[in-house]
Amino acid sequence: MNQRRSYRYRVVDVFTNVPLEGNPLAVFPHAAGLDASTMQKIARELNLAETVFVQQAQRADCVARLRIFTPRREMDFAGHPTLGTAFVLVQQEFVTSGTRNFRVEENVGAIPVQVDEGDSPMFWLTTPPIHDGPTVEKEKAAALLGLAPSDLADSTPQILSAGNPTFFIALKDKSAVDKASLENSRLGVIRSQYHPDPMCVFVFAPTPDGAYSRMFAPDYGVPEDPATGSSTGPLALYMMRHGLTSSQAGHHFVSEQGARMGRRSLLHVRVQGENGKDGIDVGGFVTPVIDGEIHI
Repeated sequence: MNQRRSYRYRVVDVFTNVPLEGNPLAVFPHAAGLDASTMQKIARELNLAETVFVQQAQRADCVARLRIFTPRREMDFAGHPTLGTAFVLVQQEFVTSGTRNFRVEENVGAIPVQVDEGDSPMFWLTTPPIHDGPTVEKEKAAALLGLAPSDLADSTPQILSAGNPTFFIALKDKSAVDKASLENSRLGVIRSQYHPDPMCVFVFAPTPDGAYSRMFAPDYGVPEDPATGSSTGPLALYMMRHGLTSSQAGHHFVSEQGARMGRRSLLHVRVQGENGKDGIDVGGFVTPVIDGEIHI
């Protein structure tokens, strides 16, 4: 009989300082020796939106390599796994004590991370380059959400990607966002006509503080995500382009996500340079909740 192996992991709630809110994440800080198939099975076993396996970096400018898995597939880049894992790396001294800037390696490349000063610091990532995808007619976007075209805001729905393709649909108000329900059969139509690869569907309404948001990702085995950091940088760009938030350098706003699910998350955005030309940072608090061990 083969001897079973044990791996320690931590579960942290990301984009919150309140336990059992935000987006839960499992992090395996010592995952050397695990192959991709086993990592995928573990992610399916834990059944969180994402699970991260920390391995030795292949790039000299990064402190660690992150392999990120949803219950269904590996991700090239994801936001709450980046920040939640950065918290664990700091806690377990993968980075020198007091270090406030470092990089982690993901399939999309090196991701810069910044850590604020203080006893309860906020963690920030810099969004990778954002690429434009196709725009979609409002009538088709509304049908995808089970809404009327009159529920949509004036801006044209569009697919954008910073390593995680996301279909952005702006709605008129919070009630429309809460009313939205993804019609999976129509997602196949959108994919066949506009974007064949897996994607997230992100709906939001502008608010005085920023945005009120929800995200659906059945392509990744995630019916609804409490917080989506990889989509929040592109959200900021989309909002700036359509005059839904300020495009001035230094602008700061908050996307509230997950409230409809009972897992309220606050995703902070910093705009670097006019229209984010010098980068868009996404940040939040991280709260540890579970220390566990798996035997395989």
